[in-house]
Amino acid sequence: MPRVRNWQLGREMSYRFDGAAPKRQFAAVFNINRCIGCQTCTMACKSTWTHSPGQELMWWNNVETKPYGGYPAHWDVRALALLYQANPGGQSWDATAPPSPAAPYGTYGGKTLFEAVDGFKEMALGYLPTDEEWKGPNAFEDHSTAVSARGATLPVHEGWFFYLQRICNHCSYPACLAACPRNAIYKRPEDGIVLIDQERCRGYRKCVEACPYKKSMYRPTTRTSEKCIGCYPRVEGSDPLTKGIPMETRCMAACVGKIRLQGLVQVEPDATWSKDPTHPLYYLVQEEKVALPLYPQFGTQPNVFYIPPRWAPRPYLRQMFGPGVDAALERYMRPSRKLLAVLQLFRASQKMIFKFDIREGPKVGEIQVGGAPLELFNDTAIGYDSQGREVVRVSVEEPSFERRGKVNSL
Repeated sequence: MPRVRNWQLGREMSYRFDGAAPKRQFAAVFNINRCIGCQTCTMACKSTWTHSPGQELMWWNNVETKPYGGYPAHWDVRALALLYQANPGGQSWDATAPPSPAAPYGTYGGKTLFEAVDGFKEMALGYLPTDEEWKGPNAFEDHSTAVSARGATLPVHEGWFFYLQRICNHCSYPACLAACPRNAIYKRPEDGIVLIDQERCRGYRKCVEACPYKKSMYRPTTRTSEKCIGCYPRVEGSDPLTKGIPMETRCMAACVGKIRLQGLVQVEPDATWSKDPTHPLYYLVQEEKVALPLYPQFGTQPNVFYIPPRWAPRPYLRQMFGPGVDAALERYMRPSRKLLAVLQLFRASQKMIFKFDIREGPKVGEIQVGGAPLELFNDTAIGYDSQGREVVRVSVEEPSFERRGKVNSL
C-alpha cells in the first residue's frame, strides 16, 4: 500500500490511497470538562438529518457516558481488542524526544488499523456490530465506577465517569473510504468533509465494518450506508441562514454547555496543518496542545479533538487520547493568560471563527491551583469570520447587570 504522513503518529504509515489533502479541513475541539450531558446536540442533529424511516437507530451525533457507555455498545473496546490481537503489546509510544510539529505526541510504534491487515483481502481491521449493539444509544448513561466513601478529590476521582461527545471525525485517512469496494466514499476537496455517494453505494457495509468509531451506518429502507455530512450547507455558506458565510454545524450551534468550537483549518499537501497561530483551533491543538485526537493509534488522523476530563484516571485517558494527556491537562488546569481568553470563544457565535485577537484587561483576581498562585485577568477575546469581519467579542469575566427598583411585581 502507499505510504502517507500521519502527523498524529509522528511517522509515515500504510494507507490504500496516496495522500490528497483538501484545500481546508473541517475540524473541531470539544471540551469534555464543560459537558452537562443534556443531549441537546444529539437532538439537534436527529431532528435535522435522521428523522426519516430507516433512520430510527441512526445517531450521527451522540453523547455517551464513559467508561461503560458507547454507541454502538463497546465500539472502542472491541476495536482496541482487535488491534491488540493483531499486534499484541504493540500500542506503544516513544515520547522521549521533545515535541515537534512533526511529532507533537511522540512516535507511535505499533500497527494501525491499516497496517494490521494484509492490504489485499481487507483494507482496514474492523468488525460489524450486532443489531443488539445498535439499540442502546443511552446505555449506562450517568453510570460511574465504584464510589469511595471518602468522597472525591482532584486530580483523580476514585468514582468517576465523563461524557464523550462524538460525531464523524472526518478523518484525513478515513477507514470507511479505504474499505469501500465501490469507491462511493470521498473527501470534499474544499473542506475535507467525508461523504457517501448514495448513487454508487450498494450497501455492502464495508464502511460500517472498517470505521473504528462506527460513524458510518446502514439504512435498511434504502439499503445504503449513511453518515454525518458535517452540515456542509452551513459550512460552505450555501444555507440561506448563513448568507454566504461559513457557519458551525447544527450540533455545535445548539450546544448548551458551550463545549464546542468548530472551524476550517488550512492544511499542507501532506495533510499537516499550516502554521496559523491566530486561528483558535490551530492555537488549541498545535500551540497549546491542550486538545487531543480520539484514539490516534487507529491511524485515521481524526480531525475532532478533545480537551480531556481532569478527574478521570490518567492511564485510561492516555489509551484514549495518547501520551499528550498529562501535558494537556497541566496546561488546562493552569491556563496561560492567552489560553484562558481563547477558551471564552467556545459557542460564542454560530459563525465560524477564522482568526482571533486578544485585548488585555485588568487583573481581577488570584486563585490557588495545585498549591501555586494563578493570576486572572479580564482580557477580551475577539473573533473574526472568513471575511475578516468581527463576529464576537467576549471577556474572561462575564459582565453582570443589576436591575434597579423592584424585581418582582409583588
